[in-house]
Amino acid sequence: MSDAPIMIEAKGLTKKYGEFVAIRDVSFSIARGQIVAFLGPNGAGKTTTMKVLTGFLAPTSGTARVAGFDVATHRLQAAERLGYLPENGPLYQDMTPAGLLRFFGEVRGMAPAKLNERLGAVTRLCAIGPVLDKPIYKLSKGYRQRCGMAQALLHEPDVLIMDEPTSGLDPNQIREVRGTIRELGKSKTILLSTHILQEVEAVADRVLFIHEGKIVFDGTPKEMHLRGASLDDVFHQFTGAVTT
Repeated sequence: MSDAPIMIEAKGLTKKYGEFVAIRDVSFSIARGQIVAFLGPNGAGKTTTMKVLTGFLAPTSGTARVAGFDVATHRLQAAERLGYLPENGPLYQDMTPAGLLRFFGEVRGMAPAKLNERLGAVTRLCAIGPVLDKPIYKLSKGYRQRCGMAQALLHEPDVLIMDEPTSGLDPNQIREVRGTIRELGKSKTILLSTHILQEVEAVADRVLFIHEGKIVFDGTPKEMHLRGASLDDVFHQFTGAVTT
């Protein structure tokens, strides 16, 4: 992995809202082909970091790069290589998945033949064929999540950033989404945020743990296990140690 190109890079990222510091001096890099779990309790700074990495928020200081492009100065070039699935991402409820995906493809300027090819590909990958022509507001949370993932994958990005991709899903849906993530990880760089410890063991080959806006651990799931009898113990150790 040491020779693989860096696809996601955060360097000294800080984001302040007035006196409140949401993230402080966050730095890490992720190479091509890694699935990295961004772990931490609610309110730790995961979503803020992801929004900065995707260009949805401007950092107070520091830089963020996707596929080598600074998201502040080369936003369009970075966006071409990035797929983003926010938690409870916006979907046009009155549209069908087919209409939604075609709309996003046309907005991205995809040629008709290419768009048709990609529609078929993401429909199969995300298993949304049975609901392609149903209004999104009638779909289950699991299918809506898969539609969001299909939208993020439509333009064949090199990098995927996903915020709580299994939030609110039932066990069968979680299993399916995790399987899709593992399959995608064979060819893409993935950063996914979670506060679910089982997610780390199920999909990730590396863990970034953030607490109170700071990175407090960067290593493999196995290295996390060495710090405690269980991941629950490690979670408590990180969150408890920093706040005492």
